[in-house]
Amino acid sequence: MVTLNEKGRRQFAGLLALQWGRGGAQLAHTITGLSRMTIRAGQNEISQTDSTPGVRRAGAGRPAFEKNSPLSWQR
Repeated sequence: MVTLNEKGRRQFAGLLALQWGRGGAQLAHTITGLSRMTIRAGQNEISQTDSTPGVRRAGAGRPAFEKNSPLSWQR
C-alpha cells in the first residue's frame, strides 16, 4: 500500500471491506490503519460509476518557506 496514492489506498481498503462483507470495514481499519470513514468513502467510490473526488493536485498545499521568506533574495 506504500506505492498507492491517496485515492488508490482508499479504494483498495474499500474493496477489501466489500469482499469481507459484514464487519469488513472494521477489519480493514485494523489491518490498514485507515479510518473507517475513509474506508466507507472507498466503498462508495467503487460501487458508484460516476465521477468521484480524486487525488489532490500536484503542488497543492502551503508553499515552501524559502519561497515566502522576505529574506530569501539575500541568499
